[in-house]
Amino acid sequence: MATAGTKGTIKPYAAFNAGDDVQKLRSAMKGAGTNEDVIIDIITNRTIAQRQEIKIAYKTTVGKELEDDIKSELTGKFEQVIVGLLMSVTQYDVQELKAAMKGAGTDEGCLTEILASRSPEEIHRINVAYKHKYGKSLEDDICSDTSHMFQRVLVSLSAGGRDTSSNVDDSLAKKDAQDLYEAGEKKWGTDEVKFLSILCTRNRKHLLKVFEEYKKISKKDIEASIKSEMSGNLEDSLLAVVKCIKNRPAYFAERLYKSMKGLGTDDDTLIRVMVSRCEIDMLEIRSEFKKMYGKSLHSFIKGDTSGDYRKVLLKLCGGED
Repeated sequence: MATAGTKGTIKPYAAFNAGDDVQKLRSAMKGAGTNEDVIIDIITNRTIAQRQEIKIAYKTTVGKELEDDIKSELTGKFEQVIVGLLMSVTQYDVQELKAAMKGAGTDEGCLTEILASRSPEEIHRINVAYKHKYGKSLEDDICSDTSHMFQRVLVSLSAGGRDTSSNVDDSLAKKDAQDLYEAGEKKWGTDEVKFLSILCTRNRKHLLKVFEEYKKISKKDIEASIKSEMSGNLEDSLLAVVKCIKNRPAYFAERLYKSMKGLGTDDDTLIRVMVSRCEIDMLEIRSEFKKMYGKSLHSFIKGDTSGDYRKVLLKLCGGED
């Protein structure tokens, strides 16, 4: 279970008492009308670990699942956020991956975002939980829902086999950079497998060195080469891998920005990033957002959402800077 990090906006609630919270939530949902403010206040001021305790206490005292009562009281995007916050990190990722592949059409952006940004340890937990919940492996679902090189990138990432050490082999980094150059910029047509085998397996520190060496050889960033050599979902997935290696909070800041800019809002992405990162690195995401777009994440959310949905997202966002 991920614990509340110092870079998240949600901290452990000091005067925590699961029994008290259960009573308050019960009162907020009993009778005519629902007191949404009480629900927001409790759920967004408790860590994931504390919320799990509330769920157990609720079931023990009330004899029902808290999620079920929440679902019968709330609706729409607001409900989606609160229900998401009641899940463990792994459960939430598993639900989102499944939803991205359910029914007609696939949310490739969601698959890429989760698989490119999670650690091998997190990926392993996702695989176990996914199989347990749906009776099918994540890899099987990816294979039946995607195709070509994009599928191979996702399968590679879903194996969670990236090297987790911080060893940098200088001569190998130079060779990797040269191999990437020869697989892309230097040849007619692109050897995508070479990109996949290096970008999806090497550790972060080593890859940062590879990117440095690549720039010396190619005179351009690895991102620029991927953009010129590839297209569509394959391009998006490899770019996501590179961005997460270089600066994960900046990658999420960009995901949030794209979910809100222009007409209409991609609420699924907005909700997923806010819910999944609020306890991990939201403070860093906020600061990257401001740096990249010159406006605060808070102001973007405020201008793009409304009602209780806006209230809960602003709580997850934290401050206005």
